[in-house]
Amino acid sequence: MIIPVRCFTCGKLIGDVWEEFATRVKAGEKASEILNSLGIKRYCCRRMLLSHVEIIDEVLRFYEEAEKRKEARNYY
Repeated sequence: MIIPVRCFTCGKLIGDVWEEFATRVKAGEKASEILNSLGIKRYCCRRMLLSHVEIIDEVLRFYEEAEKRKEARNYY
């Protein structure tokens, strides 16, 4: 999924900090320190970033497999 642009609860912009947050977490920094440095103070906004899961790559993989099967059926 794509990170929402705004927090569902309070409406604060959070989509613009996702890239930096994700790269810094992968680098090994603590999530709480990253969120503090980015200025994300409200727990609703913190929840949005902490609980987000990137599943678009998984979905695309299944879509591509379905397209291959569709093409194979149309080939015969």
